[in-house]
Amino acid sequence: MGKLRNIFRRKELIVIIFIVGPTSTGKSEVAFKLAQRLGAEIVSCDSMLVYKEPNIITAKPPPFMLETIRHHFVSIISVEEVYNVFTYFSSATKVIKKLFLQKVPVVVCGGSGLYAKAILDGIFTFPGRNEELRERLRKEAEEKGKEALYRKLKAVDPITAEKVSCNDLKRIIRALEVYYLTGVPLSGKKKTSKGLWGSLPIKIVGLTLSREALYDKINKRVEMMFQKGVVEEVKKLLNLKLSVTAREIIGIKEIARILKGEVSLEEGMEMVKKRTRNFAKRQFTWFRQDKRIMWEDVSGRSIENVVERIVNVCMRQ
Repeated sequence: MGKLRNIFRRKELIVIIFIVGPTSTGKSEVAFKLAQRLGAEIVSCDSMLVYKEPNIITAKPPPFMLETIRHHFVSIISVEEVYNVFTYFSSATKVIKKLFLQKVPVVVCGGSGLYAKAILDGIFTFPGRNEELRERLRKEAEEKGKEALYRKLKAVDPITAEKVSCNDLKRIIRALEVYYLTGVPLSGKKKTSKGLWGSLPIKIVGLTLSREALYDKINKRVEMMFQKGVVEEVKKLLNLKLSVTAREIIGIKEIARILKGEVSLEEGMEMVKKRTRNFAKRQFTWFRQDKRIMWEDVSGRSIENVVERIVNVCMRQ
């Protein structure tokens, strides 16, 4: 392994490898084996693995993986805290640059397309629309009144609040949306931060499966989550004050309905499966637009075979 690590440390060869793709394609396992092979550290690119409390519902890598290979941005904050792409971008790019300067190989692994794109291409200060967040804010306005949202806006962005009528729900929601997603008030300075693509040697590998195989793996993973006690885990999470970003974890909403008695265990499980399949579809749609990605179909292949292929591809420099 030492000899191969030295090869990957040479300036003309790739030392930063992205492993991306839809959920349930085996990214974590491939990244782990690849990191072992290269003597690398792993930088997680998953917006939900940052949370400490949930393990089952986020499919967090098992303890032996986390103990064997250093994983950055896994279990770093509480679900009661807001975490967004801007916080991640700032921290992740610093870690990757530091490791690169230390000549430590890096494997960036995850399915959060927005997070990966931020590292690669940089970000605008203000994000686009988040329909799920907007819907929650609209419902809150219906239940508690527009004034309740306006008070929240005054607390986090008083400058914008002064310019917006307390009855202008559309602008109030947009201002809160920006703050919750970025941690930056709408009144803050707009700027673009540059990514790492073009300044560091990077290869991007995408893992994929046939739709039938992928959906089968997703269904089996969800079933295993329920066997491991995900309902009890969510019950404990719901006793905490979940941040607006932690509420985005797939499965919490559906399992909450099980706990409330609104749906049966079987119905809730099917809802989680369906939502996860839809999420995988959106992930693939996002990643396939990026022509820099070298796709690897992992159907019927061992992890070792996939890793060997990735190593060979990334040494072509």
